[in-house]
Amino acid sequence: MAAPPLLHRHITSSLPSPPLHHHFTASLSSPSPSMRPPALEPNLFTSPKPPLNLSKTFPFASFQNERRKPTSFAPASQAADSELESRENRVGEAREAVAEYLQKYGASREDANCISSNCPSYLNMLIDGVDDLDDWNSLAAAAAESGGGSVEFKRKVSQMAEQKGDKGVLPFLESIGLSLSSASRLARYFSSSKSNALPRLIHKVEYMKEILFCGSDGGGIIGKNALRMMAHISISADDDLQQTLAFLEKIQARRGGLHLLGSENASFGCLIESFPRLLVLPLESCVKPIVLFLEVIGVPKECIRNIILLFPPVLTYDIDTDIKPRLRSFEKIGVKDNDLGKMLVKYPWILSAGILENLEKILDFFDEEKVPRSCSSQAIKSWPHILGCSVSKMKLIVEELSKMDIKSKKLGHVIATSPQLLLRKPPEFLQVVSFFKELGMDEDAIARTIGRCPEIFAANIDKTLDKKLQFLSNIGISKANIPRVVRKYPELFVCDVDRALLPRMRYLIEIGLSTKDVGFMVRRFSPLLGYSIDEVLRPKLEFLVKTMGRPVRDVVDYPRYFSYSLEKKIKPRYWVLKSRNIDLSLKEMLGKNDEEFADVYIGDGEIKV
Repeated sequence: MAAPPLLHRHITSSLPSPPLHHHFTASLSSPSPSMRPPALEPNLFTSPKPPLNLSKTFPFASFQNERRKPTSFAPASQAADSELESRENRVGEAREAVAEYLQKYGASREDANCISSNCPSYLNMLIDGVDDLDDWNSLAAAAAESGGGSVEFKRKVSQMAEQKGDKGVLPFLESIGLSLSSASRLARYFSSSKSNALPRLIHKVEYMKEILFCGSDGGGIIGKNALRMMAHISISADDDLQQTLAFLEKIQARRGGLHLLGSENASFGCLIESFPRLLVLPLESCVKPIVLFLEVIGVPKECIRNIILLFPPVLTYDIDTDIKPRLRSFEKIGVKDNDLGKMLVKYPWILSAGILENLEKILDFFDEEKVPRSCSSQAIKSWPHILGCSVSKMKLIVEELSKMDIKSKKLGHVIATSPQLLLRKPPEFLQVVSFFKELGMDEDAIARTIGRCPEIFAANIDKTLDKKLQFLSNIGISKANIPRVVRKYPELFVCDVDRALLPRMRYLIEIGLSTKDVGFMVRRFSPLLGYSIDEVLRPKLEFLVKTMGRPVRDVVDYPRYFSYSLEKKIKPRYWVLKSRNIDLSLKEMLGKNDEEFADVYIGDGEIKV
C-alpha cells in the first residue's frame, strides 16, 4: 500500500521576516541604458562576492537619500502594516518559486507545496541572496520600472536555488526536521547520486515515517523504555551503541525529552541527523527485508518501530552476516524465535556487539556463583536489560544478598523471579531492608520475604511500599500487625492499590461488609485482597449465600473460605453434609483434610465429587 503523500503531514511553519533591501530614491537620476548593468543571469552567481551594501558602506549617501525623500504623513502603524504585507508577499512568491523548482526535479505538486511550506530557513536564505545581489546590481528600481517585479523576483529565487546545486534535496531535508546547517552539509552528498534523487528520497522518508510513526505512542512507552535502558547501561559501549546513545541524548535534551521519541515532529529530523546513512539505504534490498525478518521472528508489526527508534543501526545490518549470527548467540540460554521477538521489543540492544560480549561475562559470573543455568537464562529472557549491566556492578548486589544467606539455588530463584533486582544499587536495596526492619521484621523474616517475593526489594519505597502501608492503615491494620500481614502474604506489597486492592475492598463493602470487617479479615488471612473479584470472590460468595443459604458475615469469621477450590472442595463437602442433614461452620466444613473429613462424615473414607 502506497504511503500517504507528504503533504498530508504538512505542518505550518511561521517564516522569519526577510531583511529589507536598500535602494536609491526615485529623485536620483536613472543611469543611461549604456551605463545600466546587464540583466541577472546564472553566471552572476559564480562571480566574486559583492562588496557590502552601499548604503551601509557610505553613511553620507544614505543621509542624502533620506533628505531627498518626500515627507510622508502616513501613520506609523499603517507603514508597518504595509511593510509586513510586502514581506509576506515576497515570502509567498519565494515559496511558489521553490515549489516550481522542486517539481522540476521530480517532486509531485502536492509534495512540492508541502516541502516549500516547511523550509523557512531555506526560503530566507534565497531571499537574502537575491536582496544582496539586487543591492549590488541596483536592479530593484529597474524591475519596478518594467512592471514585472513579481516575475523578476521569482526568477531570481529560482536561479539562486539552481545555483546551490542540491537538486531540491536541501529544502526537502529542512522540511523533514533537519536544521539548515545539517541539511546543507548532507544535501551535497545525497544529491551527488542518482539513487538519492529527490523523488526517491521522498519515497524513502514516506516509507520510514509509515513504519516509525504509524500509530500513537500511548503514554510515551518507547521513551520510558529508552530512559530505563540508558539508566542501566554500565558496560563499555561499541560504536553503534555510542551513536545510539548520542541520538537518544539529543532527544532527551529537547523540551519534552524522551517521552517525545515516538513523535514524528520531535524525533525524525534528529534521527536523520544522527544516522544520515538511513536515507542512503535501498528500500527493496535492505530496509524492507529487515522489517519482514523482524515480523517472522515474532515482533508484532506495531512494535517494529520500537526496535528501530531505540537501535537505529539495526537497519544498516545484513540479515545473514550480522543479525542472524548475533541472535543465535541466545540459543545457549534456550531462547526460541518467538522469545527473540519479545526480547527485541523489550531490549533492542541485544543486537549490539558490546551487549553480546557482556552476555558471556554474565553467564560465566552466575556459573561461578553456582546459580543454576536455567535460572540465569530465565532472568535474561524475562528482563534482558540486565545485559547492559557490568558484572562488577552486579557483584555488589549479589554480595548484599549473600549476606542474607541468599546464595546459589536461592539466588537463582530470586533472580529468575525478579531479575530487576540485579539492577538495584546496594544503597537502594538496603533502604528497602531498613524499611521492613522499621516495621518490626527481623533479618530472617526479611530474608524469607526476599525468597518468596523478591519483587518487593526492587520496588520504590515512596511510590510503591509507602502506598501499601497507607492502604493497610486505612482499613484498620495497625503497625503492630503489619509484620504478620507481610509474612503471610508479602505479595500484597506488589499489588496495585488503585487497580486491584481498592476495587476488591469496595466489592466486599458493597455486599454488606464494613471497612472494619475487611481489615479484620486481612489481619487473619492476608491473601484475601490478592484474589480476583470475578474468578474467586464473587462466585464463592454467591454459592455461600444463594446455595448454602448462609449470611455474608460467615466469611468474616473464616476468611480462609476463599482459599479453597469451589468445584473440588466447597461444593462436594457441602452436598455431602446436606445429604446427611449436617450443619457445620465453614471452618468445621473446610478445615479438615479429605481423609479426616471422609472418616468423620462419610464413613467409607472417600468423598464422592
